[in-house]
Amino acid sequence: MELVGSGDDLRDRTKQFALRLVRLYRALPSREEARIIGRQLLRSGTSVGANYRAACRARSRAEFVAKLGIVLEEADETVFWLELLQESEIVTAQKLTPSFKKPVSSRRSS
Repeated sequence: MELVGSGDDLRDRTKQFALRLVRLYRALPSREEARIIGRQLLRSGTSVGANYRAACRARSRAEFVAKLGIVLEEADETVFWLELLQESEIVTAQKLTPSFKKPVSSRRSS
């Protein structure tokens, strides 16, 4: 039961987002704190795409909504780790902005 009409765009975007995170992780300095935060970022960021795919395979609307909740939690955690990398000056804002501008700009405002 496919509950998402044209989920291919978001499926592709979340995969590309995960790939950008992998490249960012590889480019992090070899300092311990960078690697620890980087691993957390990698786990949460790649989970966004994986969990979105799972949501697209939901068997009911309730399951879809529940799985999307997980996607949102993982996305929020990913933003936290990106902010931490920037605010701890491990990575500059200029280095993050080009790679992560589209996903961040697509978030709805609160």
